Amino acid sequence: MPHLWFSVYDFSFSYKDADPAFIDSKSFDWANDLETSVDLIRTELQKYIEDKEFVPYFNTPMVGGKNSWKTISLKWWSIEVFKNQNYFPFTTAIINKYPNIVSASFNLLESESAIKAHYGDTNAIYRCHLGLVIPAGLPNCGFRVNDEKRAWENNKWLIFLDANNHEAWNNTPKDRYILSIDVIRDEFIQKKSFICSTVFTSLFLQKRARKYKIIFETKPLLVKILAKALRLIVQLGMYLSNKLRIF
Repeated sequence: MPHLWFSVYDFSFSYKDADPAFIDSKSFDWANDLETSVDLIRTELQKYIEDKEFVPYFNTPMVGGKNSWKTISLKWWSIEVFKNQNYFPFTTAIINKYPNIVSASFNLLESESAIKAHYGDTNAIYRCHLGLVIPAGLPNCGFRVNDEKRAWENNKWLIFLDANNHEAWNNTPKDRYILSIDVIRDEFIQKKSFICSTVFTSLFLQKRARKYKIIFETKPLLVKILAKALRLIVQLGMYLSNKLRIF
């Protein structure tokens, strides 16, 4: 069984295991289910964007072009976003059939923009992109994981290990839309709650890192201790948010 890795505890900020760049979708029931239903999923998306807008991704330094990477989340590391799920009942129903799916969102990468190269938060998940509105293929619109580049395709999956170094670009005059989901790998499913609360803690700290950069750069042990203490609070908050339907 592979070791469990989190970026929040690795101050090299890079994942080094020799995992494949991309994963075949054929062996996953959830992948087939969502791919088969892609037309209805796309219809829900198109209806939503007729009169509503996506929210810019919080980690703005990762984006080449201000507010050009935007999302609408249905589930975020096991936190149910009920107010958004109301607009996507069909998509939500499929996602909720599969306990391994811990995050789901519709993602917009605007024209002439990019997501900079970065490593993800953990090797415990596969990040999975289902192409919904893809304006072009390589080299103008595409995705890189480690040394391999691929293009999104309408109605098809790109599945990769989020921990690996990756980037995306859309050098076309049209916007790109995908459904993105995070799926806990089978070998880690018994640690689902621990994984989600750890990553959520990591995201919380990343947002504060821009304000308190000196602490994160000079006090790695302090950050590790803080992350482990915060995780317990975060885990309780995640439980209560779903129980009380806060989001």
